[in-house]
Amino acid sequence: MWFKKGMMAVDQAETKKRSGAVKKNAPEKKEKSESGLSRYLRETRGEMRKVTWPTREEGQRLTLIVLAVTTAFALFLGLLDFIWSTAVNQLIAFIAGL
Repeated sequence: MWFKKGMMAVDQAETKKRSGAVKKNAPEKKEKSESGLSRYLRETRGEMRKVTWPTREEGQRLTLIVLAVTTAFALFLGLLDFIWSTAVNQLIAFIAGL
């Protein structure tokens, strides 16, 4: 039988607790205790093996692209800074009447 509770339908059979035989747990195996650092390093090493590394040529090409884009943005921001600082200095000079 289904009962509506808000927007969720709840099966009455699911709400009853089960009775019956108790399941026995299998004996636990004792595992070697391992520190967090050694586990981290082992997992990191495993993940690094999965990485597809670029070839030497790809690495050099991508490095040049990054350097070129960084240089272009540095020049652009330097130019904007120069323009704004010049404009602010002229505005201050105009206001102060110098």
